[in-house]
Amino acid sequence: MEKLFNHLANATAKLAGRPWTFIICLAVVLVWALSGPVFKYSETWQLVINTGTTIVTFLMVFLIQNTQNRDAAAMHTKMDELIYAVRKADSRFIGIEHLTDKELAVILEEVELRARDIHAGHPARAIKGKPGVRLEETITTISETIER
Repeated sequence: MEKLFNHLANATAKLAGRPWTFIICLAVVLVWALSGPVFKYSETWQLVINTGTTIVTFLMVFLIQNTQNRDAAAMHTKMDELIYAVRKADSRFIGIEHLTDKELAVILEEVELRARDIHAGHPARAIKGKPGVRLEETITTISETIER
């Protein structure tokens, strides 16, 4: 069921983001507006567009949220892998999307201070706190301690 929903969400998102979809929707609204005099701008005439747009909006909210959630999860995973793969990167940044807003604000402030230093031509400063340690480094340190 989940794969079917993901496929439907992806296909709908791809279709909804195309220029022709916008043009078709615009044409529907124009036809509806031009048909106003024929239906004497009745409540039923207004109800047709209101109901149609409400249903489409309601369904699209869930499809868009689904695709955004999966896209964000994939992006976080890719960024975490890049941080892990680059030796000079601070591994404490892996998984920071799970921190509280307050914890993220502290990190963002530090990163912005570092960015200002760099743009001003000063050497970059380290982010406050204990640097993250990779598993391989921990194993190497333990092995070296055992060998002594």
